[in-house]
Amino acid sequence: MAYIAIIKSGGKQYLVKENDVITVDKINLPEKEKLSLETLAVFDENGKFLKLGNPSLSEKVQAEILAHAKGYKIRVARFKAKVRYRKVKGFRSQLTKLKIIKIDG
Repeated sequence: MAYIAIIKSGGKQYLVKENDVITVDKINLPEKEKLSLETLAVFDENGKFLKLGNPSLSEKVQAEILAHAKGYKIRVARFKAKVRYRKVKGFRSQLTKLKIIKIDG
C-alpha cells in the first residue's frame, strides 16, 4: 500500500509520495545527506487510512538531498514618473532538490 504525506519545509507545505523529487527552499546541508522532514498528515491512495498531526506527527518522512540549484532570475523595477528615477534589481532564489525515500505510515 502506497502512502501519501503532507510535509512542511521552509514554511511551505508539499504533497509527496515515495520516490518523488521535489524542489524546496535551500536547506543548509551537503548533497547526498539524508534528513527527516516534519510530517503534517499521512494517508493512503484509497482513502481508507488517515493520520493527522496536531500540528505535526511523530513519524517523519525520510528524504535525501540530490542537488542545490538556483531558480530563475526575477527582475524587480522601481520607477517614479516625471523625475527620471529608475532602478532595476535582480533576484535569484536558492533551491534544493529532494528525493523522498520513505514515508512511515
